[in-house]
Amino acid sequence: MQAEKIALLFPGQGSQYVGMGEDFYQNFKVAREVFAEASESLGEDMAKTCFAASKEELNQTANTQPAILTASIATLKVLFQELGIKPVMLAGHSLGEYSALVASGAVSFFDAVRVVRARGKFMQTAVPFGLGTMAAVLGMKTEVIEEICAETSQKAGKVVEPANYNCPGQVVISGHVPAVDEATAKAKDEGASRAVKLPVSAPFHCSLMEPAARKLADQFSEVKVQDPRIDVISNVDADTNYSAASIRDLLVRQVSSAVRWEESMNLMIAKGVTRVVEVGPGRVLSGLMKRINRRIKTHNIENCADLEKLAAALS
Repeated sequence: MQAEKIALLFPGQGSQYVGMGEDFYQNFKVAREVFAEASESLGEDMAKTCFAASKEELNQTANTQPAILTASIATLKVLFQELGIKPVMLAGHSLGEYSALVASGAVSFFDAVRVVRARGKFMQTAVPFGLGTMAAVLGMKTEVIEEICAETSQKAGKVVEPANYNCPGQVVISGHVPAVDEATAKAKDEGASRAVKLPVSAPFHCSLMEPAARKLADQFSEVKVQDPRIDVISNVDADTNYSAASIRDLLVRQVSSAVRWEESMNLMIAKGVTRVVEVGPGRVLSGLMKRINRRIKTHNIENCADLEKLAAALS
């Protein structure tokens, strides 16, 4: 079963939905234990947040981040218990990097849930509501988008920067609302197939998040970290250089740095990964991999039906 090299991918913010993780919660004790641990860590009922909150409540960043982490790790525990998968590499998109580090044994789940709750609050309050935004620019060369952002920032005296390098032809930009609007208009004029504002409440992964990064550094002072048992690719530099010594620094820098996802996936492929499993809500990362390299087998797992499909594919 493990002759091929399997990597696990963990989703970030935007993949959440009310009811995520509930199928595993109802059917597996190991999943219920994860939700119980999250509830104990935060002093609130995480099952209620994931399964019974309103969409608006779940979409509040301070709720979204621990909720996705909990649903992802509950799914991971079921995956390990039922299929005995032994991944050779891990990666997570933005928030998902915390799930990857928990999976690697570098950070405890109990601590990670508390850190991402604080991270969500810090990111939400770093820029006053309504002043920042993000947009996806599609069908344009990365270098052209970078030039447009640099020129717009210089001219407008406002921030607009690449935030997510997701896959060929898809870059997300982030910054002050007028600068993002100007950059997206310019991108359309210069040949982008589409430029779409994202329904987010803050400009993530750009220099406007530096106040959040500084607060997160303080939050990490009490967290115990150790070397990962499985290689984890960092969003900041698209490399497997996580260690006990570098975890805090890389996660703090990640808040205000671009997510280098396309490079991260290409590194996995270069290291011989042939199959990826997206662990947790949604299938965004599976879709991105299909655009990066269609030869890589992709799966997403968020319920019992997905588990059965994956078991059949691996047998």
